[in-house]
Formats: sequence, C-alpha cells, structure tokens
Amino acid sequence: MSPEETPETPDTAAEATEAGEVPQAEEAPQAEEAPQAEEAPRRRRRSRKKPAEPTEVAAELEADEASADVDETPADVEAEEAAADVMLEADAEAEGEDEAEAEAEEEADEEALADLEPVDVEEAEEEEPEAPAPAPSRRRRGARGERADVVVRAQAKYVRSSARKARLVCDHIRGKSVEEARAILAHTSRAVARDWSKLLESAVANAENNHELVGEDLYVMAVHADEGPTIRRFRPRAMGRATRIRKRTSHLTILLTPKD
Repeated sequence: MSPEETPETPDTAAEATEAGEVPQAEEAPQAEEAPQAEEAPRRRRRSRKKPAEPTEVAAELEADEASADVDETPADVEAEEAAADVMLEADAEAEGEDEAEAEAEEEADEEALADLEPVDVEEAEEEEPEAPAPAPSRRRRGARGERADVVVRAQAKYVRSSARKARLVCDHIRGKSVEEARAILAHTSRAVARDWSKLLESAVANAENNHELVGEDLYVMAVHADEGPTIRRFRPRAMGRATRIRKRTSHLTILLTPKD
C-alpha cells in the first residue's frame, strides 16, 4: 500500500468512538510493568532441617547396616576369637604380675617383722659357736697372787727443785726395795728428799689399791728426774742494774714392780 492509501488514525478517543472503532488497551505500559514485577525480591521460606545426628552414632549405624548386609565368614569368626584370646592372655599376665608384686611385698614385710621379733637369748647362745679358750699366760705371780710383770707408775710435776739436785737423791734409791728406799729418803739431808718420799708413798698406794699388790713385796724398778719449765725473776743490783734469777723446776717419776 502506498502512503496515500493508508487510513488516517483518529486523533482522539472521541473521534474513534464516533467512527465506531473500539479503542484497544495500551500494551506498552504492561510490557514495562512486567520487568518491574520480576525484579521485585522474593521472600524465601527457610526450610527447617532436622538436627544432624552425631558422627559416632552415624558411624555405628553405618557399621551395623554394613554388618547386616555382609554375612560373617568363618575367617572373620576365627580372627575375632583369636583377638579375644590375646586380650584374655594379656589380662592374665597383668594379674600374674600384680600377684607377684603383692607376694614380694608380703615377704619383705615378714622379713622386717622377723628382724623386729625378740630373739631368745638361750637359743642364740646355743647357735653361736664356742670361742676357743685363751692360751694360758706365762706370767709369774708373787706370794699373794700378784703378777711379776706389773709396773706401777707415779709422777710428780713442777717440783720446785732443779733436776740435777733431784738426781743426786734418786740415784741412791734406784733398784732398792720399798723399805730400804723409805729408810734412805728419811735420813737424806737434802730438801728434795721429802718430795721423793711423798712420791714413793703415792706409788705404793697405787699398787695396793689399783693392782691389789703388797707394798712390802715391791722394789724401785726405775726412777728419774726430768727438767721442767724455768721461772725467771730479777734482783736489783748496784748502779741501777738488774740480775736475772732462774728458779728451775723438775718432773719426778718412780716405777715399782713386784720382786721375783
């Protein structure tokens, strides 16, 4: 058709109604509204899921299902029995070790109690071997049972006499009996004789009291005088001088023994 033949479109709706034509609904706006409706967000409903079962329970259920589906073979039964036997043997060994430890502890307790128990003296004497008798001594004894090799010692220290003067007296009593030594010291004019006499009586007392000897049966085995410390004093002399004075001391010793 040529452009001249095309019918003219009515300008208005009124003209269209007069011409007897029915106006059609506008489709363009509907087409525009459709995409807007599609673009509207849809609310999704949250599906309530059941709580998941624990993994252990699920694993047991799967194992039970698998065992129910698969039939046990004789080999599986034998393996289970062997494993059970091994477990029983291990338990028995552990129980045996516990029993052995308990027995060892009981034995140790019994030994400790046995050590603490009182021991009978008579049984102990019977069990002990008899000691060999000591060999008889060859010591000589005097008239009243005293031993001849006993030596009685007495000593006096820091005697206010020089050792030289004390030796002049002790030389007279060496090797003499007690009675003779007493007589010599009693008649000696030197002052140190009194100290020797006292020392002799002390030695005789030691022999009678400590060794059960008789004083009359003793003699002077050895006697000596040793030098002691020197005491120094000073005396004034002429022209303002001072002279040293030496006061000497001595240690006296007497040894007594029974006569043959």
